[in-house]
Amino acid sequence: MKFWQSTILTLITLPSLLAQENDKEKSKFTWEPLEIRKSSFSRALVMLDSERDEYAGNLAAYAANEIASNGASIHSLKKGRRILALAMHLSPRNKQALVTQFQLSKGIVPEKSPSDYSSKVLARLLLSRAQILVQQPQAENSRLARYLIQLAAEIDPRNEDAVYASEIARLDHGVPNWKQLTDPTKQENSKSKNSESNDP
Repeated sequence: MKFWQSTILTLITLPSLLAQENDKEKSKFTWEPLEIRKSSFSRALVMLDSERDEYAGNLAAYAANEIASNGASIHSLKKGRRILALAMHLSPRNKQALVTQFQLSKGIVPEKSPSDYSSKVLARLLLSRAQILVQQPQAENSRLARYLIQLAAEIDPRNEDAVYASEIARLDHGVPNWKQLTDPTKQENSKSKNSESNDP
């Protein structure tokens, strides 16, 4: 009798154990750590340090929430990587950005982070800040503006102003080069190789 009881118990618990193993497999993901040694935005950027840090914190929180809400799917990781890289370039010592980057590099899905803004409000804020940056003469202000405009459209695709601004920027300047943010060392190495090959 005990043998049959133990067999039945095994058959009952086996599906649950298999499901747990499958969940563990699904939770595994690959994250290539962001190697950002210095910000690609200089002191000439028309943003105060406190403002840069505030934007970085909210962008990092949004990235963490996107990854957590979507179970670290490939799409959410790619999107989160771009947003987190931008946050780290704005404020390399931002707490939320550094903690999220560390957790992801260890294969840990970050917990949902409290954010100061909802997605819709964040998108409007990014668009408004980008419109101010566009009016500044320095090239890096315009470059940051294009990143912010594209993100605003992605975060809230129902925001027609953000989508229109993003499409106009794409038509005028092309798609922003996110690899300058996510893989700056690779971009620098590629440039140096190209310059060497062009040498006589």
